[in-house]
Amino acid sequence: MTYFAGEYDVAVIGAGHAGIEAALAAARLGCHTAVFTINMDAVGNCPCNPSIGGTAKGHLVRELDALGGEMGKTADACFLQSRMLNRGKGPAVHSLRAQIDRRKYSGVMKHKLELQDELELRQAEIISIERADGGWLLTTQMLAQYLCKTVVVATGTYLGGRIYVGEVSYESGPDGMFPATKLALSLKDLGLPLRRFKTGTPARILRRSIDFSDLEVQKGDEPPQPFSYETESLGDNKVDCHISWTNDRTKAVILKNIHRSPLYAGKIEGVGPRYCPSFEDKVMRFSDKPRHQLFIEPCGENTEEMYMQGMSSSLPEEVQLEFYRTIKGLEHCVMMRPAYAIEYDCVDPTAMGPTLEFKDFPGLYGAGQFNGSSGYEEAAVQGFVAGVNAALKVLNREPLVLTRDSSYIGTLIDDLVTKGANEPYRMMTSRSEYRLILRQDNADERLTETGHRLGLISEARYQKFLKKQELKRAEIKRLKTTTVSPGDALNEMLVSRETSEITTGVRLIDLLKRPQLSYDDLKPFDPTRPELEPNLFEQVEIEIKYEGYIQKQLKQVEQMKKLESKRLPTDHDYKQITGLRLEAQEKLNKIKPLNIGQASRISGVSPADVSVLLIWLAAQKGNNHESN
Repeated sequence: MTYFAGEYDVAVIGAGHAGIEAALAAARLGCHTAVFTINMDAVGNCPCNPSIGGTAKGHLVRELDALGGEMGKTADACFLQSRMLNRGKGPAVHSLRAQIDRRKYSGVMKHKLELQDELELRQAEIISIERADGGWLLTTQMLAQYLCKTVVVATGTYLGGRIYVGEVSYESGPDGMFPATKLALSLKDLGLPLRRFKTGTPARILRRSIDFSDLEVQKGDEPPQPFSYETESLGDNKVDCHISWTNDRTKAVILKNIHRSPLYAGKIEGVGPRYCPSFEDKVMRFSDKPRHQLFIEPCGENTEEMYMQGMSSSLPEEVQLEFYRTIKGLEHCVMMRPAYAIEYDCVDPTAMGPTLEFKDFPGLYGAGQFNGSSGYEEAAVQGFVAGVNAALKVLNREPLVLTRDSSYIGTLIDDLVTKGANEPYRMMTSRSEYRLILRQDNADERLTETGHRLGLISEARYQKFLKKQELKRAEIKRLKTTTVSPGDALNEMLVSRETSEITTGVRLIDLLKRPQLSYDDLKPFDPTRPELEPNLFEQVEIEIKYEGYIQKQLKQVEQMKKLESKRLPTDHDYKQITGLRLEAQEKLNKIKPLNIGQASRISGVSPADVSVLLIWLAAQKGNNHESN
């Protein structure tokens, strides 16, 4: 028999990366908040790779930190090794990635939830959610009921979770936890458009069973860079990673046993991530490739578990061991945890608006893998946006909507709610049309103001940010007004960098614009240079070198803003608009875009359809003007 256990402003279902950020943000905004988790030992768990960041994902973590989120600070506190990826490419794709101690990360995040005012962390499985006067009624497995004004669903891969290892299949969440089976049924009964996705994880191998003597060593950057703008120093890298390669024998084991893969046997109905396939899928899809890279990464300082990055699998346990042992360094490896695939329920994200609130279910929000995305970082930023908006709704404040030109977070959410996800969505730099202005180095410049306005960036941190911006402007002014004279040492350096000598005085800014030269090259010839933090020098140099491209991108932003300013009604039947193609009518009625800009990004809405919408919108305004 059920009993009433309490009331909350915001309830968060799930305490993974999305749930943590949602709960902390809501509580910090002053809302009485609860976060429910099936097992408190799984708070902040990293069931897959023991790392935070990566290509485009590092951008998300930096942006989240600039807004007042927690992932970046915790990753810094638990870091083992830090590397800036894509250094050999342009600054738009430079992305920070850190190996972390996964158990320490989980413990630090759990403690932060426990210490947060207005926040209660509860071990309880939510088995049903239903509408109620004043919000939503949540029921736990123990039959306790909670009345909540708003709810954020952040169930990760637990919702209807099912594990696959070869011929073996059973209901489970990640890492042997219970699945959320009853909640999946409740959400279906509620009317949410659920579907099945799948993902997977590699085996964990005993460190002392690996022969590292002939493997390529992958060291961290010196000095390592932190994610958080509040972290002053990380100290030294603590671990090395290693690289090995598969071979023909590895491939032969896969081909011999491919019929035993549940993916190829037709047992898995969920759609998997195209950009992070299982190893057997790699072998089948890229049959011409003679080998595949394997990264061997430590899971923590106080564990002997090593993570096999790039080798997820759902093949039987004995087959996994057989193909791992064909790889150099792993010939005698001991498998501590087998790889597995997990299938789970998630929602069609086009059922939500840009605040991550469901259009047909006011006060109900979704975040993370529940929304069809993949990855810790994608989950965390969605959790933050959903938690902030749930709180702002309770507080009767304007919602937070991040635009595509403001952030990768805005790009991710716009992609999900406008285009949907027919496979687990992974953030990539190529998904942004504005990636040169959405760099990881300037995330604070783009979003700290927003975080402060929300109340999630402290006044002290905000004043420090304003001081940094003042120093940046002063440095650019100094470069424009400081001239260096020609000299033998300077010209010798210029020739060594394969750029032309100077014969008259030249402004520092003009020298820095040369692609062959860097700030460090000019340092010996720049006696008035101030002592500034490296990140600030980096921003200045990028903005000077890429000024023309940045200006071009800013013009594109202005053009899109003109379309974004043309608001569309959210209650109109697009079948009534003459000239729209049938597919466009259906898609527009499903998505209910907020403006012409969003409408133009819907798959199935052509430029011709956008023209029809513009003409119709102008006619509507004309009719309204005449009627007035």
